[in-house]
Amino acid sequence: MPNLEGVYRFLLTPRWLALHVVVLLVIPAFVFLGRWQFGRFEERSDNKDRVTANIEAAAVPLDRLAAPGRQVGEGDRYRTVVASGTYDTSHGLLVRRRPHEGRNGFYVLTPLVTGDGSAVIVNRGWIPAAASADAAPQVPAPPTGQVTVTGRLRQSETEDSTGIRERSGLPDGQVLLIDAAKIGQRMPYRLVGGYVELTGQQPPAASAPALVPAPDVGSGGGLNLAYGVQWWLFIGIAIGGWILLIRREVAERKSGRPADGSVATQEAETAAN
Repeated sequence: MPNLEGVYRFLLTPRWLALHVVVLLVIPAFVFLGRWQFGRFEERSDNKDRVTANIEAAAVPLDRLAAPGRQVGEGDRYRTVVASGTYDTSHGLLVRRRPHEGRNGFYVLTPLVTGDGSAVIVNRGWIPAAASADAAPQVPAPPTGQVTVTGRLRQSETEDSTGIRERSGLPDGQVLLIDAAKIGQRMPYRLVGGYVELTGQQPPAASAPALVPAPDVGSGGGLNLAYGVQWWLFIGIAIGGWILLIRREVAERKSGRPADGSVATQEAETAAN
């Protein structure tokens, strides 16, 4: 082991002690950041697999997965469901601030009354905003009479899940969030927890809003995996750089040259000896 009283004594100088502290703090920080990114990778990969499987699964009756007063389960998000009933256009709503392909617009919500004293909110799709903020948008009417709806089951929206903040003073018949519990307070029937994102209906409407596209599950956290590997590579770089600086300092001191190449520093050390 090198003798600290000899060539390695510089490791105990204030400048080098500060460097040791920095390296010892950086390593656990990079370990934590890498583990966090790997955790996000696993979480997003699991979510991608679950959502993809739910979208591809065979359609099931709505009442098997959702009911009034019961929230949609996390594992049932985007499951394809089927429900029959009649649209209640008198209690339809528009959801503000829903852009589509770079255009501002609204989602069209229409309750589907299922005939047992309950209903489910159906997001029939997107319509563009009117030419001016004061003008009401044109909303295509849904089919009349008995309708069979097929769509993706969604959880009620919240401020946390959407990043949209609720506010008062909205025009009549407009909301900011698709919150079944809150919307249900103004309805004459019980609403199913969550809502259905329309993908098809029989009979079809003569004209209809643009259907909401299926969710983009992306790469399932591939970027998080890359970032995690990157943080852990930084650990090797930090340790390697620290060792390289020490070896360079040792080599320069053994050769009789100061680490910073300063003649003044060399003379000062000679005078001190």
